[in-house]
Amino acid sequence: MSSSETIAIANNDRMLLFVLSMSVFFVGASEFMLSAMLNPLSVAFNADTVSIAWLVSSYAFAYAIAAPFLGYLSDRIDRGRLLLIALLSFAIDGVGIAFSPTLGIAVALRIFGGLASAVIIPTAFALISDVIPRARHASAMGAVMLGMTLGIALGPGIAGLLTAWAGWRAPFVLMSAGCIVSFLIANAAMPKRLTAVETRGAHGFRWLRNASVTRPLLAKGLWNGTGVSAFLLSGEVLRQRYQLDVVHVGMSMTVFGIGLGIGNLSAENLRRLTGSEERSLVVVTSLLIASVAAFNLLSLPLFGTLACLAMWGAALGAGAPSATTVLAERSGRDKGVVLATAETLNNVVILSIVPVASMALATGAIATAAAVFAVGLGIGAALTLYDALVALPPEPVVARGR
Repeated sequence: MSSSETIAIANNDRMLLFVLSMSVFFVGASEFMLSAMLNPLSVAFNADTVSIAWLVSSYAFAYAIAAPFLGYLSDRIDRGRLLLIALLSFAIDGVGIAFSPTLGIAVALRIFGGLASAVIIPTAFALISDVIPRARHASAMGAVMLGMTLGIALGPGIAGLLTAWAGWRAPFVLMSAGCIVSFLIANAAMPKRLTAVETRGAHGFRWLRNASVTRPLLAKGLWNGTGVSAFLLSGEVLRQRYQLDVVHVGMSMTVFGIGLGIGNLSAENLRRLTGSEERSLVVVTSLLIASVAAFNLLSLPLFGTLACLAMWGAALGAGAPSATTVLAERSGRDKGVVLATAETLNNVVILSIVPVASMALATGAIATAAAVFAVGLGIGAALTLYDALVALPPEPVVARGR
């Protein structure tokens, strides 16, 4: 291969990573922006906030249920084309919700959007595994996950500003426009050599019998899902402990997003430092347990508690790319369905832990909530450690001369 061809492929790979990061940014922003729009949507649809919450729960439910089956589909057809279709579908969903005449139609469209996002996110990471050289998987996954992180962090703020300036329809229209732009760039940037990737011969769901896949899959679902669950309730801990108002709680929790972004960008460096993704995940889960425990159980000044929150975000941010890389590599041609199932498992853990822990926090029992988190994090970390021990060959023993 000539140097000019090598440069062209490298440039095309960078463009692909950019458009994948852009795509998941709009998915993340669209998912979390509703937290800033519940009251305007209540007024627009003449409904109470409980009814409006169906726009959130219907999306999450559709995503969780459909992801494994759509991932199964992505292993059998061209992933690039599937991503393009999903981006257009997500754009249609946003415009449709913006001009929905009734809440029922908006909820139905939100379900449609959940199906589209269930394609976009796992397919984006499967494409990285297909196209990007193996040595760059962790850094590439981290770069794309940074797009998701920024979407989650900035989505509510963007939605709030646009709603105040131009009305509640504006954020949905912006998300649709962003997905259309992503579609146009992706259509041009999708590597032509991608058509040569073998998409046939996937095994469906036979990977469920493969412990080297199901073990890290379950581990990631437990520690990642529990870590996110604990974060979703961390604002209540800050409010109870330091008597902060809503504005100051929101400002305090931004340090988590900063840590998350730093972790996304540090995944590759951590892999190099430890020698493998499996070892880096042992470090990550240890840091996650320590930071969550310190945040919930220690009587620290506010600065110290926020430092724990930042480390907590960094652990999740570094762990997700490495865990995704491990799953994509071990699942081979079934990577689409495996990565999609990982998303579903993560949501199942969140839906299981948040109600139990929130009931404990409602009574002021922070230690009880911490115990709930400890179960999920502890089992996930134990599985991660066991996986690192059985998956990696022992270090060679160098014989010493007499």
